[in-house]
Order: sequence, then structure tokens, then C-alpha cells
Amino acid sequence: MMFSSMRVMLYVDDVVAISDFWQQYAKAEVVETNSLPDGFQNIVLQVGKQTQLSLFDKKFIEKYSPEVLGNTPSLMLFSEDFETLHEAIPGALDVMENNGQQTFAFPDPEGNYFVIAKA
Repeated sequence: MMFSSMRVMLYVDDVVAISDFWQQYAKAEVVETNSLPDGFQNIVLQVGKQTQLSLFDKKFIEKYSPEVLGNTPSLMLFSEDFETLHEAIPGALDVMENNGQQTFAFPDPEGNYFVIAKA
């Protein structure tokens, strides 16, 4: 089976703050902003050629899709700008080698951790 692209849905406390974080440090671009019921908002970020992050407020998910709220994915992103990202992202941990692959982890402003690997 072959997929043409991927959108990962992330459930966060502050959609705007997390969107700003990804825009500032990973050069993500906003591709959609969607109004949701009860004044909530969804922001979709392009973080790679065929990869998007779709940010939803946890309170919205708790009300409308509580069955998925506790499912936090563990994401590894690959980048050719590995060193630049490591220097730029606040809280980036030390570079480590895992099975010959250089990686580092970092937290977003809400303490969710992600990994970047050298492409």
C-alpha cells in the first residue's frame, strides 16, 4: 500500500502558541485555519513536502472525540537542516547516535517531545 501524504493530528492546550512554535523554529507554514464549534480553532501546518500537523485544542477533543484524547503520537522528523534546527530549537537535547542515525529530541512549549533525525 502506498500513501501520498500524511497529516498528524496533535491535541494541545494552546493551538496558537504551538503553531507559532513550529512556524518560528521549523519554518512550518500555515495551510489551513478552520473554525470549529464553540469558538475553537484548528490550525494545519505544512512541516514537510508531504507532511502536515493538524493542531486541535484538547478541550475541543475532550468534548467532541474523547476516545482519542490520550493517544499522543511519537514523531520522528527527518531534516537536511539538522544542525541548524538543533541550534535554533530551545530545549533541544544533545545529539545522539541511534543505530547509525544522528538524532536529537526537543520539547514544544507544552512539554511534548519530538525527535529530529539527520536526513
